[in-house]
Amino acid sequence: MEARLRLSDFDYHLQQERIAQHPVEPRDSSRLMLVSRDGRFEHRRFHDFPSFLNPGDVLVLNDTRVIPARLIGHRSSGAKIEVLLVHPLSENIWRCMVNPGRKVRPGDTIVFSDELSGEVVKRTEGGTRAIRFIHEGELEELLQHTGQTPLPPYIRRKEPEEGDRERYQTVYAEKAGAVAAPTAGLHFTEEVLGRIRSHGIDIARLTLHVGPGTFQPVKVDEIDKHRMDSEWYEVSDEAAMMINAARSAGGRIIAVGTTAVRTLETVWDNNTGSVGHGTGWTNLFIRPGYKFRAVDALLTNFHLPRSTLLMLVCAFAGRETILSAYEEAKREGYRFYSYGDCMFIH
Repeated sequence: MEARLRLSDFDYHLQQERIAQHPVEPRDSSRLMLVSRDGRFEHRRFHDFPSFLNPGDVLVLNDTRVIPARLIGHRSSGAKIEVLLVHPLSENIWRCMVNPGRKVRPGDTIVFSDELSGEVVKRTEGGTRAIRFIHEGELEELLQHTGQTPLPPYIRRKEPEEGDRERYQTVYAEKAGAVAAPTAGLHFTEEVLGRIRSHGIDIARLTLHVGPGTFQPVKVDEIDKHRMDSEWYEVSDEAAMMINAARSAGGRIIAVGTTAVRTLETVWDNNTGSVGHGTGWTNLFIRPGYKFRAVDALLTNFHLPRSTLLMLVCAFAGRETILSAYEEAKREGYRFYSYGDCMFIH
């Protein structure tokens, strides 16, 4: 067990040109690094991924769908305010990130369009605000017209491009509620999923609505003091039964993305030695020293330095192995972050 790791232990240097600004086409032409826990690396393309799965395995996907959660509005003074929806607190009240936050006080009104405005109700944790949305018609429909795809800030564009609204979704995205994509799933096509099923591999779906807290920088040097924001999850009885049956029969549980890992590890029941079902909120922070119970293999993208995502992957395969894999990826010209390439840790 690695003890008392510090924030600097998860740092690495990355040149700007290695950060993917656009996704590759087709989706499954992205590069795939195979990473074994003994430190061996192989280089493939994602369309080869089904050949690394075995009959009896279960592939676990996060079927959350990204909403157009970025809103640009103005206060009565004319000041421009950017609002990012985080999650609903009640029917019309959402917890939101606001920028610039110092100018937004309880009682303020922000106008986004003729049909949509918001009243700031109160300050909430982490510098966020509770905003009551005032609108004509369904809020979800208004967001489709008024909101923008909330791309990560390292994708440097003045405005999101038209194609981002669907390309920054997995092909199996279904349940709206995320403000960021579960990016390991962006590489899948319907053809790849079909080949996986034809190989005798079951596909289970769960939902974790990815919030901005997943990507917030860690600001404490002693990483054990970091606290994750809570994110809503759902695991159906059918998915839990499929996963538990595969595990009992000796199959592997293969998580697509860190969000699937965190959800599965959250619903693991030590008493029964199995995955449970239900809904709830998780703020599980996985870092080196964590003992994995529910996940045997992981498909994941390349993550930012000093991030909780990188810490989770290091916990799964070992910090030295992962940091070595990142150096290998840089040498080999892999593309990093949300629209970048991926690795399969097995």
